[in-house]
Amino acid sequence: MRKIIAAGAAITMGLALAACGGNTSQTPASSGGDTAASSQAPATSSTAKPYIAIVSKGFQHQFWQAVKSGAEQKAQELNVDMTFDGPADETQVEAQMTMLDNALAKNPSAIGFAALDSKAAEATLEKIKAANIPVIAFDSGVDSDIPVTTAATDNTAAAKEGAKHMCELIGNKGKVGVIVHDQVSKSGVDRRDGFLDGMKEYCPDVTVLEPQYGNGDQAKSADIAKSIMTANPDLTGIFGSNEGSAIGALKGIQEAGMSGKITLVGFDSGKAQTDAIRDGTMAGAITQDPVGMGEAVVDAAVKAINGETLPSFIDTGFYWYDKSNIDDPTIAAVLYD
Repeated sequence: MRKIIAAGAAITMGLALAACGGNTSQTPASSGGDTAASSQAPATSSTAKPYIAIVSKGFQHQFWQAVKSGAEQKAQELNVDMTFDGPADETQVEAQMTMLDNALAKNPSAIGFAALDSKAAEATLEKIKAANIPVIAFDSGVDSDIPVTTAATDNTAAAKEGAKHMCELIGNKGKVGVIVHDQVSKSGVDRRDGFLDGMKEYCPDVTVLEPQYGNGDQAKSADIAKSIMTANPDLTGIFGSNEGSAIGALKGIQEAGMSGKITLVGFDSGKAQTDAIRDGTMAGAITQDPVGMGEAVVDAAVKAINGETLPSFIDTGFYWYDKSNIDDPTIAAVLYD
């Protein structure tokens, strides 16, 4: 049986289901199939296609490569030019702000933006607004009223679903640690709060420890996990809020010799996570639909360029997956391993 959850709805079915790895990417894409080697905007002319500049949060997780793939596919389908850039990792706020400034300088028809730090982006976002360039927020979104829409997972509901499964897996008792990728992005805050709210609702007798922040870095998250286990010998579970947090927690559990003794629930579905779920070292996780998210960003950008009205939020959906349903066709379609 699997469960498929999208905005405001839960469809019963027994399910499976977040991020990417690599360096800064520059990818102009067009429906004509021309792909340049840099992220320079296409030359303008009276017949130029609309140009969409997308700035993501990073490239160190497979999630971002999947978002990029979806955006490229939709750009080709809709006959628009597109570039997709992001810092090497999700701690590089300054680098992302430089990329956003560079995107504005290219005078695009629209900008897609997933903010590492919404406050740091405020000044540039105001300039983009003054230039009448529509902004499509995605993933973590942007804590601002400037974006015309946000294409994202309902992270609060998704993390709450993770909490529900955690409660079931630990028998509604014990002590649970929480490792979050950050406390400044909307996705980090929403996943943290959604998980905490879910734990209160589904297993109020379980002690939930104060969330710790690992910046999505596997090594740092592993150290945090080991510290949590050392300080809490009665620990029964750990939740990792993204791929780096979850795999870091897994490494910490393994290094501490606690495999099979700590229930680990993650978020995302890169290869390391799907492998861990298949071999039973991770109990389960929430997966997003990153390809669908990338498609939604470009689709919304084109609609905004054409003056169409957009909803304030475009829910790209999420799924719970574990060893029992990881090979279900519905789940397999949204894993990004």
